[in-house]
Amino acid sequence: MIGVLVSGGGTNLQALLDAGLPVVAVASNRADAPALARAAHVPRAAFELATYPDRAARDAAMADWLREQGVELVVLAGYMHILTPAFLERFPNAVVNVHPSLLPDFPGAHAVEEQLAAGVAESGATVHLVDEGVDSGPVLAQERVPVLPGDTRETLHERIKAVEHRLLPEVVRELCAR
Repeated sequence: MIGVLVSGGGTNLQALLDAGLPVVAVASNRADAPALARAAHVPRAAFELATYPDRAARDAAMADWLREQGVELVVLAGYMHILTPAFLERFPNAVVNVHPSLLPDFPGAHAVEEQLAAGVAESGATVHLVDEGVDSGPVLAQERVPVLPGDTRETLHERIKAVEHRLLPEVVRELCAR
């Protein structure tokens, strides 16, 4: 049973839903995240940091809620907060992220812009297990995406997202089958 964490529009969440994966809960750090509307058929909740004393308290509440929904695998689909070690301990080796670069290169929130600034010939999508670092967990799958002449942040990111939308559901399906 999959719980998905989102912060934005939810295109990777939509890819998981379209793949027919057993998404049983969706949580966000933003009550106004458009992604929450994509999953109107499953329990949804917002855990805004401002309503908790600190990140640890917020993550504990979110982990409790996910467990109450029967979540066994947590998928970060555009979730833009670092999870606390205590959250990760609640879901050992069961938190997965998708990232728009060929990790370990270009971790963090500005990977696409940094790749363009560095003039790399290739970008890509990586699905990895989440650990306490920033995009530093073990890589589960990667696929390359060429950087084309004249690429902008938007054009490159759209091509990467197309790969993410295929690669993330494939990896999550394999993890669910274990």
